[in-house]
Amino acid sequence: MLDTAPLQDAYRALLDAAATVANADGPCLHPPDGEWNADQILAHVSLISAGTIAAVAGVAAGTQTTYDNRIALDAWTIEQTIAHAGGNAGLRDRISNQATALCALTAATALSDAEFSTLAPTRLLSHDTLLVDQPMPLRDIVTGLAQTELPGHTEQLLALLPDRSAAETTR
Repeated sequence: MLDTAPLQDAYRALLDAAATVANADGPCLHPPDGEWNADQILAHVSLISAGTIAAVAGVAAGTQTTYDNRIALDAWTIEQTIAHAGGNAGLRDRISNQATALCALTAATALSDAEFSTLAPTRLLSHDTLLVDQPMPLRDIVTGLAQTELPGHTEQLLALLPDRSAAETTR
């Protein structure tokens, strides 16, 4: 069984940060060279969320499941995701819906402990650095999203604000 509260909280914090950035007075700082803007961050999160949903659904369906984040790092795919979602507001709506779906799929009664323990061949990269290249339990993939991936991108979004202290008061 998996407690979905941390996942829900992580998505809520990310979406709150994204809304804060989108509604910020004045121009947001441009990200440093090689970093993503808000739309690119959200597109990446949407792609990661979709991949996680696919992995969870695959285990639930009894199919061979893998987890690989490389497509969520691809610049062309990120730009296509932004275009298909219709920009920032559409990305936030998409992520909100994906959060609802993923939380429903991982709710306490959705999968058994055995299913959450299913090993999925996993490849995770960050900034062209290989972080993971080994089978991981599905549970660890989902909890990693809640504990590391989403909070990291929440901070990345908030770092785009011209006055970070304003963002700290909204959390």
